[in-house]
Amino acid sequence: MSGPDGPAVAAENGPEEPALATDALPAEWSDADDWTDEALALLRSLRTPHRLNRVRQVAYALYCTVLILVVWGGVPSLGLFLQAAMGADYTGGGPALLAAVPGGVAAVGLAVLLLAVRDGLWRGPVVPPRATIDWLLVHPVRPGPVLRPWFRLSCGLAVFPGIVASAGAMVVLGLTVRAGLPAALAWCLIGGTCLPLLGVCAALSVERSERAARLARRLTPYATVLVLGFAAQSALAAAGHSVHWLDRVVLWSGPWGWAGIAALAPTPAAVPGSGAAAALLIVSTVVGLVRADRAAGTVSLTLLRERARNAASVLAALRTVEPRAARLAVNAATGGDRRLKVRLPAPRRAWLVVYWRDTLALLRSPARLGRAVLLTVPALLCAVPAHAARWNVSLAATGLALVFGHLAVAQLLEPARIDTDDVRRASWTPFPFAGLMLRRSVVPTVLGALLGAAGSTVAVLCGAGPAAWLAPAAVPALVGAGLVNACRGAARRDLLYRPAQATGGGAGNIVAFAAWYAAGPAVAVPLLALPFSAALRGGTVDSLGRAAVVGAVVAVGLFHWARVRAEKLPAQARPGRAG
Repeated sequence: MSGPDGPAVAAENGPEEPALATDALPAEWSDADDWTDEALALLRSLRTPHRLNRVRQVAYALYCTVLILVVWGGVPSLGLFLQAAMGADYTGGGPALLAAVPGGVAAVGLAVLLLAVRDGLWRGPVVPPRATIDWLLVHPVRPGPVLRPWFRLSCGLAVFPGIVASAGAMVVLGLTVRAGLPAALAWCLIGGTCLPLLGVCAALSVERSERAARLARRLTPYATVLVLGFAAQSALAAAGHSVHWLDRVVLWSGPWGWAGIAALAPTPAAVPGSGAAAALLIVSTVVGLVRADRAAGTVSLTLLRERARNAASVLAALRTVEPRAARLAVNAATGGDRRLKVRLPAPRRAWLVVYWRDTLALLRSPARLGRAVLLTVPALLCAVPAHAARWNVSLAATGLALVFGHLAVAQLLEPARIDTDDVRRASWTPFPFAGLMLRRSVVPTVLGALLGAAGSTVAVLCGAGPAAWLAPAAVPALVGAGLVNACRGAARRDLLYRPAQATGGGAGNIVAFAAWYAAGPAVAVPLLALPFSAALRGGTVDSLGRAAVVGAVVAVGLFHWARVRAEKLPAQARPGRAG
């Protein structure tokens, strides 16, 4: 935009980004043509009849949120404190918790910043409605007063989860290490509010600048690896393998670590320099907010239109209950996965073509292979506490490990999902569609087994015992669960709108739809969790053999189920049969 903010646009974007400055100046107008105050006053008067309804909606949403927090968080926390006052001791896990704080807080803090930056790649903190972009901002009005309220709204929405998380951290510290509640809340609020605000400021930089967006895309894989590294460090420290000098390095490595120093300040494990770390975090947040608030009014009108279209596409996909469509829309808006020009010698035998295409597709999309590797790490880490814990904790840890394992192998099943998105894509192959889907599972099963074997080898070398070799044994069943999901067909939105008496109300409808949508892992994880948990706790040859047999039986059943589902897809895709 031009006018009073015009020079600021050129100054902010600089000579290296003339496109943004040009887009921000669609027409020349002077201060005498400025109608900002009049336009905003007119809009306020026109919106007055609707403002009361909007206030009621916001108040009702806030009431529901507070009620949920009180019922599910406040009341149980009060009960725990009452039990502690009557003699209950919750300090047994205090040392392990304090040891896990440096890596854990750093992992969460860096993940918050990473998610905010990724949001800035496709949406951003400044996304006004389409009417504001297409009508109001093309008139002689200053963009600053119009866009800054949306940036401030994004800041407020980002801070709210941080406040809730700080309250939860206060409860945990008060119960496990007997920290003073006011001091614990005050110190935890420093990280709980500053990190989300820093993330919003970083997202605005990514939204405004293509150079920052390119840098964010380039650094995302490394930041993801660092988050997983911090999480692994936290898990190992909680298990008694803490490295003190590494904890100090992590705590002082950046804002994500400064929040951990602040969280440890009211505890016996306080780190020297807590006040300096808190001051650094607060000052950097204030400086970032001041600069971002000034820059919020200089976002290019062209970029605003693009982000509004992206947000509308994702919202439309979510409203029609199409999570995959929403995920693809976000992926396209963020630039998509990087494609490599990789070549493989063509096979000499026709039956190898499917496997050749699947391997080539995965090699050309290294991001999927990278995500599969990264998700394998938390799967193995979750299986570690299942070895020596009580049966209920072991069962929960094993189930969580299987969920991460399913997510890992699901990254390798993208060729099957592409075929099921449009069955006409499979017209090149002479195989029946159901047979093609089964062949699509071969490469993911082999690669998943290799990843599991590699992780098991590392675990065995670290002293995990023979139970670590259960990882590759679970891969076929998890691939079968992913294939069942890939062959689910068109979204069954009718499950959401069935009569309330049939499913027990609206919640029953949501549960029915979720069970249909995630049918594969919903069946595989419970069936595998019990025998695999028993094998991890027992460690005997018999228990390992029983778990492997159960995994094979579940895999056969899931592949048969996927075949049955796949046989129905071509008929559903024919004209007149899509509904």
